[in-house]
Amino acid sequence: MNDMIELLKTRRSAPAASLTEPGPNGAEIDSLLRVAARVPDHGKLAPWRFIVFEGEGRDRAGAIVAEVYAKSHPDADLTRLAAEKKRFSLAPLVIGVVSRAGRHEKIPEWEQVLSAGAVCMNLIVAANALGFASVWLSEWYAYDRAVLARLGVAENEKMAGFIHIGRADSPREDRPRPALADIVTRF
Repeated sequence: MNDMIELLKTRRSAPAASLTEPGPNGAEIDSLLRVAARVPDHGKLAPWRFIVFEGEGRDRAGAIVAEVYAKSHPDADLTRLAAEKKRFSLAPLVIGVVSRAGRHEKIPEWEQVLSAGAVCMNLIVAANALGFASVWLSEWYAYDRAVLARLGVAENEKMAGFIHIGRADSPREDRPRPALADIVTRF
């Protein structure tokens, strides 16, 4: 069987907390980003962009998340605040995919949003092809404008997701998948 088909058939997400070092090196990150950007893009708009969180940048992003959480949840205990602060440091690398979809005279906004989703999936597949594990997350902070503004996400942009990438030595259980008879119709 084709190696790519086998990869796609067996790919599974790994919990962010299970992802360990070493993460992708600089050349591998560049490769991941190049592959991610090779998605269908009607009109060649590139209606998405990347934010790479690595090294100390992960800690700075986590501090922002914890600070915003603390302001909106003044009763939060220290354990919860510590968990919020670790959001970006669980995996060695986190790549944020920012959707820049917007009104266009010829290209529907929906197609631009779908293109950003395809970027996320290409990142996951590419990471797995390089021997890494990954997970696509969009927790509360992906929708919080205070967090997003401090991460450099403009008011007209949205987070398509945060792709966490690292090593996962333990086997990952597959989840139940829908039966084709339940999701396929033929016309």
